[in-house]
Amino acid sequence: MESQVQVVRDSETGTERAGLTDRQNAVLESALNLLVEGGEKAVTTAGVARAANCSKESLYKWFGDRDGLLSAMIAYQAGKVRTVDASGDALTSEGLRKNLSAFAHDLLDVLSGEVSLALNRLAIGQTVGKGRAASRGGPTLGRLLEERGRRQIGRRAATLLEAGRRAGFLAFDDADEAYGTLYGLIVTDTHLRMLLGEDPQALKQEFAARAERAVTSFLALYGVDATADA
Repeated sequence: MESQVQVVRDSETGTERAGLTDRQNAVLESALNLLVEGGEKAVTTAGVARAANCSKESLYKWFGDRDGLLSAMIAYQAGKVRTVDASGDALTSEGLRKNLSAFAHDLLDVLSGEVSLALNRLAIGQTVGKGRAASRGGPTLGRLLEERGRRQIGRRAATLLEAGRRAGFLAFDDADEAYGTLYGLIVTDTHLRMLLGEDPQALKQEFAARAERAVTSFLALYGVDATADA
């Protein structure tokens, strides 16, 4: 059986699918850099407008209020993890493994980046300290990270897992459970160690090997032997 799947090669494709222009993507990149440099308090509409050289009116038109801007920033960052398009070339067992490995490596790269670490540390601080976003009744940064970050990546990864199941290369009853297993095998305690201050650059040296080990373990759990891919 064949399944149609294509890896998204361009890290910006996820945001393009959401209908964002190159200019809007550049604004979100500026906002993320501002977050890393100055923390959450630096991410104001006025501050982002200055950093991105655009008007506050444009920000409101594109993203709505500050919560909408934060949500778009997180979705943009999550879009840097390559995923798949179900309209591409026929999936083979080798292609499935390559796509899973690319996903695993991208996930580790994104989670180890300054932006993702800053976002997660701010979310933790908000939760512990009952920060401003929680007190004013809006969605907390942690909730936005879960809904627009991890879940968004999970939904895209599920496309690949479902394609692998339809093609007869994977066997599972629950795609969410299978993705949870894959995520755990890839990330292990690496993200926590980086959040606690371990140097991401030192850990990055083992990302390629870690990604391959995770995929091998995942396929040992969920893979179905295929005698031919022709």
